[in-house]
Amino acid sequence: MTCRVLVVEDEIFVAIGIENMLIDLGYEPVGIAADSISALKLASQSDVALIDLNLQDGPTGPDLGRRLAQDHGITVVYLTANPAQLGHGIPGTLGVLPKPVNDDELRSAVNYAVSNRQNRYAAPPARMRIFN
Repeated sequence: MTCRVLVVEDEIFVAIGIENMLIDLGYEPVGIAADSISALKLASQSDVALIDLNLQDGPTGPDLGRRLAQDHGITVVYLTANPAQLGHGIPGTLGVLPKPVNDDELRSAVNYAVSNRQNRYAAPPARMRIFN
């Protein structure tokens, strides 16, 4: 079964780069959402979401991730230059990878999220902070 991944990022070139990497890894990108409303519309098609904190509709990423995880059962990984904004973590979400990220870290974070979702446990990237 192919894992379906939602990219929630308001910088289009960053989002397209992430989508291309997902395709290379064999995952199915379900779309790019630049704001919370767009992301919620794609929730039913998603297994994993990669979410930036600051989107077109403001700093809505933390709440969006919580909603996607708790209300839709999506495995959420935050990608942000401001990981301190997440405090000790958001209940139900997996963790945060600080930006900038290189391709290897991003691949590792996505593979970690997918394996975690499938109850197969792999090591997260070294810089990824896992929430409890």
